[in-house]
Amino acid sequence: MKYLSTLILLLLLTSCYEFERNCSDYQTGYFRSEIEIDGKTYTSIFNRSKDLQIETYNKKTDSSSLRWINDCEVIFTTINPKSMAAKKDVHLKILTTTDSTYTFEYSYVGEVTKQKGIAYKVN
Repeated sequence: MKYLSTLILLLLLTSCYEFERNCSDYQTGYFRSEIEIDGKTYTSIFNRSKDLQIETYNKKTDSSSLRWINDCEVIFTTINPKSMAAKKDVHLKILTTTDSTYTFEYSYVGEVTKQKGIAYKVN
């Protein structure tokens, strides 16, 4: 019984622990992101201001306007979409931060399937 109460106490303490997120540190800057899908890593670089992101992936550059929901969540809208998929807005949520990285999840607005990735602050 003593071990059970100790285990329950530990579970309660660890389940209440919340990671500190300094999301505002990542609202602007120059970044490199990595996303792994089906065992393959995709890398892009992007420069983000408070309301605009310019991203280069696979030697193609796209620009998106940004609408911050709160310090840790943002909606991306492609400025000049060239496909139906690019016309869909993307919701990104910063999950955790360190001094030079953040982990995130993203999905098309209204869709349940989410992908996760990590972004590294370059400058």
